[in-house]
Amino acid sequence: MHYDVIVVGGGPSGATAAEDLARSGHKVAFIDREGRIKPCGGAIPPRLIADFFIPDEQIVAKVNTARMISPTGRQVDIPIENGFVGMVDREHFDEFLRDRAKKAGAHRYSGTFVRIDRDGDGTQVIYRDKVSGNEMKLTTKLVIGADGARSNVARAEVKDGDKIPYVIAYHEIIEAPKGTPQYDPMRCDVVYDGRISPDFYGWVFPHGGQASVGMGSMIKSVDVKQATADLRAASGLTDCKTIRKEGAPIPLKPLDRWDNGQDVVLAGDAAGVVAPSSGEGIYYAMVGGRVAATAAAACLASGRARDLQLARKLFMREHKQVFRVLGAMQNAYYRSDERRERFVSLCHDVDVQKLTFEAYMNKKLVKARPMAHLKIGIKNLAHLTRLVSPLRT
Repeated sequence: MHYDVIVVGGGPSGATAAEDLARSGHKVAFIDREGRIKPCGGAIPPRLIADFFIPDEQIVAKVNTARMISPTGRQVDIPIENGFVGMVDREHFDEFLRDRAKKAGAHRYSGTFVRIDRDGDGTQVIYRDKVSGNEMKLTTKLVIGADGARSNVARAEVKDGDKIPYVIAYHEIIEAPKGTPQYDPMRCDVVYDGRISPDFYGWVFPHGGQASVGMGSMIKSVDVKQATADLRAASGLTDCKTIRKEGAPIPLKPLDRWDNGQDVVLAGDAAGVVAPSSGEGIYYAMVGGRVAATAAAACLASGRARDLQLARKLFMREHKQVFRVLGAMQNAYYRSDERRERFVSLCHDVDVQKLTFEAYMNKKLVKARPMAHLKIGIKNLAHLTRLVSPLRT
């Protein structure tokens, strides 16, 4: 079977790329490791719901409040005004996206990527079939690598594709408690506490009748399962039934290059497009899949391999500044509990709350309120230089 594009990976990024290419008339296939569920809080902003036509039945909860919890246990509740943050369960959401791509005309294969070969017939994607266990071969003109944070496609095909920094994320899906005062089915809890994660954060996110409880860390010595157990205990969730457990790497920085200059382009976690500080990845993965599909279509039309560079250029044109600001925030405030305490103090500020969620909901920095930015900048400076108490709001 000969294809225009083969997508390796069937998560939000790969499924989006496959669907877009199929809808534009290209012959496309995607290879998915069927049954894998990525650990994820599951939050999606309104812009994702609108841009990618997500039906309401995929939204398992609609969150209207975010609670920031400091190392000393201080809590700041931030209302989500003029809308909500949608929550999805990756077990069902990812399958919905794969099924939609298939209905659009993409061919679906279940198996594990092995390697890419090249011969006179073209580029050959070799994968191990899930059912038979045999190596199978698909011929294509281009490959989109959307196979996760430690992408085998990136490692084999793209310069420095194996050097991406990442945190190890772990979560447990539990039955949501009933009548527990610490738990609110319409609130996301974000826990900034070095006892849970010394360099990232922990979370309790509602999923309707279930909840995601987890954390992440770059430090290899951290026992992520024990940290999650401690988080469950602190949140009054120890006795809730555990439905499943999942762990995986989450990248922290976009790669400097997403293509091999010939016939491969990366997308999603494989390209490193997870937001620093927040670890948000679903929206950026789907955008990454879309720009990879755009670049692949341009390359197929022109015959110029350099058009594959469009994927990174299009993505960074819109999101580079947001990533830079979030990266600076993570570097400044996640390094110690004293800094995390100061960060939660800043979250008391109404302007911080409004600007943060306006940027999150719309995926762009808000520039219309210069005095608010000035005030926040002064507060940031005061905390980072320790001119004020960590508890000063």
